Amino acid sequence: MSRPDTKKQHHPVPEGARIYNLFPLLAGPFDQWRPHLLRARDMGFNWLFVNPFHLPGFSGSLYSVKDYYDIHPLLLAKDSGVSPLEQLRQVVTEARGMGLHLIMDLVINHTAVDSPLLKEHPRWYRWDEKGKVVHPCAWEGDRCVAVWGDLAEIDNEHSPDRENLWRYWEELTLYYRELGFEGFRCDAAYQVTDRLWRKLIAKVKEAYPGTLFFAETLGCEIEAVVRLARVGFDYTFNSSKYWDFEEPWCLRQYAENAPWAPSVSFAESHDTKRLSEELKGHVEGIKQRYLFSALFSTAVMMPIGFEFAFRKPLHVVKTRPSDWEETGVDLTGFIAGVNALKKSHSVFNADGPIEVVDCGNDRIFSFRKSTFDRRESALIFLNKDHNREQVVRVESLKSHFPCADRIMEWRGGDDFLPLPDRPDFRFSPSGYKVFLAR
Repeated sequence: MSRPDTKKQHHPVPEGARIYNLFPLLAGPFDQWRPHLLRARDMGFNWLFVNPFHLPGFSGSLYSVKDYYDIHPLLLAKDSGVSPLEQLRQVVTEARGMGLHLIMDLVINHTAVDSPLLKEHPRWYRWDEKGKVVHPCAWEGDRCVAVWGDLAEIDNEHSPDRENLWRYWEELTLYYRELGFEGFRCDAAYQVTDRLWRKLIAKVKEAYPGTLFFAETLGCEIEAVVRLARVGFDYTFNSSKYWDFEEPWCLRQYAENAPWAPSVSFAESHDTKRLSEELKGHVEGIKQRYLFSALFSTAVMMPIGFEFAFRKPLHVVKTRPSDWEETGVDLTGFIAGVNALKKSHSVFNADGPIEVVDCGNDRIFSFRKSTFDRRESALIFLNKDHNREQVVRVESLKSHFPCADRIMEWRGGDDFLPLPDRPDFRFSPSGYKVFLAR
């Protein structure tokens, strides 16, 4: 399959997005968000992503939006005497005052089937040959395996009233940008016509330079990712969460995507199982996976609860504040240290070249990551074995840093130690080591 022939789009950024995903149904009413905002700030996150907070349709799903300009009743403080919009504005102002930039979910490929828009603007939707509105489907090949009956599919590309439909999306995005949301995570971006994204992104950035657009691209072919980068998206999402550190697909995907747009890694998301559940509570494995996600790509995203090794999945309908877990695990200090490491080194703020390093032990995955200009490099070792210690003998570690005066080993936070004289390195189960030139 041929790829678009165009110049590179990806340029290094001074500081990649470190995104804390505050899932609103777990956080609860806006007046209870402050502790979560403070914790996100103290862990070194600079962006806060909030899933849809709008009024949902009959199913109650966050992603089944009934009214984009009304607020989910479960997020409103009781008897506050403050309007829903003002309550949202207050929490946005509070988050921004802590130095957190806000991202909201922009869901424009469908609405709730009971949205008033369906009656007010029927020509904005897709209809089948029987005159029934089309519900989105999940496909496996040519076979529809699931139908979301609570959703109605928007016809962004062929609507006979496309001009007014696109204007509606522009006004909606500008409305929330003015309210204080500086970023938009565009749900299923590949399902929306590129022409709409190009116009929408240009319109918002003309009015508010510096606004960021994140394309949700999981499951996309690289051609779709490149298209989205070319129409103006600032970030795409990669699939490194699903990698076993052995199959070649992840590094191939990374190398193909890197020239076009920086990517976002995550160890878990609101759409996946909790990593702690997958690893049966293995704390060192959880730590290793966050470290990898943070250092692998330009941006990293982490959902609320990961820092405490929560095991209950986030549910777009059923999750409530009462699902908060007491696990006895607290990874906030570790995550803060990784985020500080990421922030302070250019090599971790770009999807720069990655080279696999043969360290002589097939249970250790090791790779060298560099900036695009090759001026800064890091060497990272990960023990894939969750149960056994592994040993690596590295005779020529300095050969990976030919211009370095000193090679330092990261020990957490701001703690670095000089490279020891001994060439043997021991890795505890799920252990890791990060080496940098200083």
